[in-house]
This record gives sequence, structure tokens and C-alpha cells, in this order.
Amino acid sequence: MPPKSTLSSRWLGRVFNLERTAATSELPLYLCPAFRSLSTTPATLRRRPLSAPTPPLRSVPVRRLHTESKSAAPAESLAPAEPTEPAEPAESTEPAEPQTETKQPTRALPLQCHGCGALSQTNVPGEAGYYDLSRKVVRQYLGLEEEAPKRRKPSVDHIVQQALQSVDVSALKKQGINLKSLLPGPAEPTPKPTVPSVDKPPLCDRCHHLIHHSAGNSIYHPSVESLRDTILETPYKHNHVYHVLDAADFPMSLLPRLHSLLDITLRSQNRRAKNVKFHHGRLMEMSFIISRSDLLAPRKEQVDSLMPYLQNTLREALGRIGGRVRLGNVHCVSAKRSWWTKELKEEIWKRGGAGWMVGKANVGKSQLFEAVFPKGRRTWEAPKHHISVDVFARRGLNDELALADSVATNALLEGRTLADEFSLLPPPLPETDYPPMPVVSSLPGTTASPIRVPFGNGRGELIDLPGLARSDLELYVREDKRAELIMKARVIPEQQVLKPGQSLLLGGLIRITPRNVAPDEELIFLAYAFTPIEPHLTSTEKAVAIQTQAPDAPNVENIALPGTGDRIRHAGAYQLRYDVTKARSGPLTRREAVGLKVERLPYRVLGIDILIEGCGWVEVAVQVRTRQLYPDDPKRAESSSDVAGGAAPLQTLDLRPEPVNAVDKSKKRKSEDEEYGYGQEVEELEPRWPVLDVYSPDGKFIGYRPPMNAWLLNKPQPVERGRPRKSMKGVKKMEKKMRRERERLASLGAQEGQ
Repeated sequence: MPPKSTLSSRWLGRVFNLERTAATSELPLYLCPAFRSLSTTPATLRRRPLSAPTPPLRSVPVRRLHTESKSAAPAESLAPAEPTEPAEPAESTEPAEPQTETKQPTRALPLQCHGCGALSQTNVPGEAGYYDLSRKVVRQYLGLEEEAPKRRKPSVDHIVQQALQSVDVSALKKQGINLKSLLPGPAEPTPKPTVPSVDKPPLCDRCHHLIHHSAGNSIYHPSVESLRDTILETPYKHNHVYHVLDAADFPMSLLPRLHSLLDITLRSQNRRAKNVKFHHGRLMEMSFIISRSDLLAPRKEQVDSLMPYLQNTLREALGRIGGRVRLGNVHCVSAKRSWWTKELKEEIWKRGGAGWMVGKANVGKSQLFEAVFPKGRRTWEAPKHHISVDVFARRGLNDELALADSVATNALLEGRTLADEFSLLPPPLPETDYPPMPVVSSLPGTTASPIRVPFGNGRGELIDLPGLARSDLELYVREDKRAELIMKARVIPEQQVLKPGQSLLLGGLIRITPRNVAPDEELIFLAYAFTPIEPHLTSTEKAVAIQTQAPDAPNVENIALPGTGDRIRHAGAYQLRYDVTKARSGPLTRREAVGLKVERLPYRVLGIDILIEGCGWVEVAVQVRTRQLYPDDPKRAESSSDVAGGAAPLQTLDLRPEPVNAVDKSKKRKSEDEEYGYGQEVEELEPRWPVLDVYSPDGKFIGYRPPMNAWLLNKPQPVERGRPRKSMKGVKKMEKKMRRERERLASLGAQEGQ
């Protein structure tokens, strides 16, 4: 006979009505993890001992999110199913085992976990939304756990009364001492154990392990098209999409097609253009939010000074449309340091409607969600002129009824709409002043399904959507080192000096090697690794052996999995074609100091930021002589002595970030005479830019951007010392002089006395 605990779990599983019929429509996998086949379940979870009872057939739950059980389960559903046993002989006189009564739950499980948004289920352990019915918190929420009486610490009066109980009162009464008033009264009855009322729904087992053990499995990442279908089912007329980008690898986490898929018209630079357009009765707008901005600089004022740079970089990342739109809707926030979160919270409150958090995995959406959600404003009363029925979009119910069949019509009569039956959006959580927030974890893919949290007594709601696939770099890293890939705090790197023949190795996984463009020049590069991966500077030969996992490789830590060395590929050749001379030349170009112009300097400082997707960036800078940069153009090479002699400054060149493999690529332009048809084409050679070769697994996960000069903002500050100690050299000379003067006066006095 199977153990009673196993039967109880099976009985409770039937009570919660979590096993339903198979779905009839094709839905995204990320909205219902139970659609995944059992082949994805780990082997350790599929194994079952031979002595264990055969589990019931597993049925797939249907997407019926708008029907939640509000009352307790009926008593007949809680009755245990009697196990089938062989019939005993009639002459057996053994007494039958007494049947134990099963306590009925007072409520059902939540329809979905408020931490990850997954549908509640009790069939597949380890998956999102699984609830273990033996957990104490779950049983307390269901009303099945009896609370034990609390042990109170004995007070002083209680101890005195216990001591007086052993005293002979009659003997003391004969001596005239009456202690009757000090004796304890009748013992209070022991309170019966009560069932605690737990109002906050519990988290699923996966979220529980994420919070307390930092362990869990990632969910299936949806596609952009799946998120578009989900957002288009919004019941609100006014919708605002908050496109969350990560500051660690900005702008690699950008979704360039998001505005076109959602029919969002970005604000044009033409101020007379009409930007507000309704599609299907709904208004869609979008803002860009750069989260975790505390990774860029230590102070908020320094991050604010980077806003022009961030806007220009985002404009280049948007591509062709970037030059035609205004980017005044870019917010640089930090939920950890509370930078600009209050302003964004007020903006969400004033806008109302539906706010959608969209972005890739591990960009900080859930943490930002908790920081900007307007809490404690449920008692707000909506004025009639501000919020009305026009806030919600028209559903066209009459058109749906005309196309529905008889079965769907009966479903509508039962209180369900056609959109509710096959909706991709779950129902919103109950509105409270301080609702439970989504789980914040460093695991990519924590949120499994949309989480809708309303606010403002019907004013609007904020929706946290699952993150899109970001990077598969962790698949090439050992499991014990995967958590170190995420940049959780600001990094203050050390300056790495790359001399000719050396390379910079990041964890044995990424290699940055300067290319020797000209054999007669020896450039020295400066690198600053803003990544949590430990950098290692070594010779190029040793770096290649370490990265490819050669048998004779030096004993240097390599976080890559065995066999990754065979998949190392060339990720690209990146030219350092961004001029940072003015930022790095110090007082030479400052107006209050020397005040020299960059064109008059005999050298140029060039830089670039090499991005590692999801991990951070590496800032690289190099100083090049002007005559080496323009070896075939003597006029530009002599720009330091004669600027007005026809040589164009470096800032006027085409500095578009286009890495090319061929360094000696030339451009052709037409002279003024050729424009009028008198002359011939003049061939203009491109400057000899320094080049960096980057190698990574499969040649992926690498990007670039113009240099941010983050080293100037994050470099270690010099130690401020106090006022230097005054030199004692003069004091000693003065003391010696005074001593000699006293001796001279003493000798003069002695002579006069004689």
C-alpha cells in the first residue's frame, strides 16, 4: 500500500483543479511551460522507484486564466481514492485500518505565481509554477497547516506564583501570615491551535530556490513576434512601451525592429509632423530606459553628463531611422541607487493606461519594475473628466458574437468572453496598496509569463513581460563560473599596457590582440576591462595556447568548458578611428591652461570600446604620431606646424563606426575641377588606423561603440593627504644660533666680572 503522504498529495492535486484538458489552440511556449514535452525534463526528475505507485496520466492545462476558484473545494472532491487491493478471505478476523479524515482547504492555489508569472501546476517538479503541497507556507496559505501555540517567556509574577504553590499556607496562617492573596488563580485553558490567515500568496518552488539558494533553470525565451501579439491584446486605449536597455553593454541590448512591429511612430525632428497615431483604436508610444546606470560612473552628475553621448550612440544603433527622430524620451536610471526612479514613477502615474516593460533577459526589468511602480495610491479617486470609458479600447463584441458559433455563444452567456478564452494576457493581480512584486534574480529568463499589476483604483497597470534571448555566452562557460559573467556592481579596472607582441585575455574566453599595421612602428595600447571577468595580460603565443586549450598551455585559469578551444573564431578587426585627444591630453587643450587646439598637436589619441554581450566592455586607447597616421599625405602630417596650409583636421574625417578587415582600403573623391568637369579624379588614401583583432567562441558576442572615456570617470582617485609636515631644518639652525649667542654673552659677562 502506498504511503499516506503520497496519496494526500494526489488527492490535493485533484482538489486544486490544476489538471485540465488539452489545449485546442497553438500558443507561445513561454506563456504555458506545461506545453513543453517531457523530454525536456531532467532525467533525475523522470526516474521513479519500482516500489512507488504509478502516477496518474498527466494532462496538459488549458489557457483558462480568467476563471479562478473563489470558494473552497467540495467535500466529495477531497475524499481519498481507495487503492485497489486484493480481496481478503472471508475468515480473516483482522480489524480494518481506520480511515483518517483529510482536512479541507479553505482556498485554492493562486492561478499564477506572482514572482515569475507562470501558471500554477503540481505535475512537473523543477518547472516554473510548480507548488510542492508539502511546503509549510503553501499549506498555511491553503488553510491546512495548524499553527502551534507560541511559547511565552515566563514572567516574574509567574515564577513567584509557582514558588508559593509549594509553601504550607496553613502553617503560615497560624503565625499570622496570610498569603492567600498571592496564590495563583485558576489555570487558564490552553488555547487551541488555530489556522493562520496568510493573505500573501506563496511563491512557486522555482522562485523560492532562486531567492534563497540562487539556483534554478531558465525558461523558454519568447520571440519579438510573440511579445507583439501579447501587447496587441491590451484592453487599454493608451499604451506606453518602456524599452529597457542595459548600461553594461549599451547598445547591444537594443531591439531595432520593436517600433516597426508595434506600429509605433517615434517623434520626428520635424516639429510640425503629427506623431500621435491610433492603430486599431489604440495609441502606442515608446520610451528608452537605460537601466543600471550606476555601472557607468560613481556619481549621478557624471552619468547625467553622459546623456549626449548616450543619445548619439543610440541614434547610430537605430540605423537609418536614427537620424530622423528626436531622442528626448531617453531616461538613464538606476534602481539600485534610486537615480531618476522617482521622476519615472511620477511619469507612469500621470500617463496612466498600460505600461509595458520590454527588453532582453537580464537587463534589469524586474528590479526597475519594483522601483518605479506607484505604490500606496489605491485610495485615489478618479475624476470623471480625467478617466472614463475611453481609457479602454473598444473590443468589438458585437462583431465577435456574429462570427461565433453556438458553443462560443454559450460560453459568453456563462460570463466569459471570446477574448478571455484564448487570451495571451493573464488576469491582473488583485489591486492592493502594496502588491507583491516580481522576483529579482540574476538568472536569465526569470519571468515566465506577463505579470500585470494594477494601480490607482483603475487608473492603469504596469506589465512585466518575459525577456528575450540575449546571449548564449554562458553555454561556453563552466557552471560554477556562469554567475560571474553578470556585471552586478561598478568595476574600477586596472590599466593594462599592451606592448608589441602581447594580448589581453579575459577569462581564457575572449582575446584582444593589436595588429601590427606597419613593421616600422611599435604602438603601445592602453586597455581597461570594465567586466567582471578577470583580465590577464600575456604574450600572444601564450594567449593563443590558453584560449585554444592546448596541452602545453600555461597554468592560467580558463573559465571555458572543455572543448571550447576548438570553436574559437575571429570575431572581427576593429579600427580605432575615434579621436579622444581632447579628453586625454590633459591641460594642453584646456582653455584655462595651455589652450592648444588638437590640430596643432604632433600626435593623436585614438580609442574604441569593445563590447562583450551581457558582460561589459573593454576600453582601448593608443597614441599615434600624426605623420604615422598620414604617411602618404605630407600636408596632414605637418598639421602641427601649418594648420592653414590646406590640411583638414581629424575631426572632419568620416568617423562612422564601420570595422573593416582591409586596413589599406582607399577612398576616391572628386576635386573641385572634377565637379565642374575639368579635372581628373583625385585618390585620397584613408588614414592608417590602428587595428584590434578580437577572438571569441564561434566569433560571436562581440560589438563596438565610440569610446565613452569611462576610465576618466572611474579611475582611482589619488589619496588626499593632510598638510605636509613643516621642515625642521630652519628651526635647528635657529636653535644653534641662539645657543651660540647665549654662550657668547656668557663669556662676555665672565670677562667683565674679572
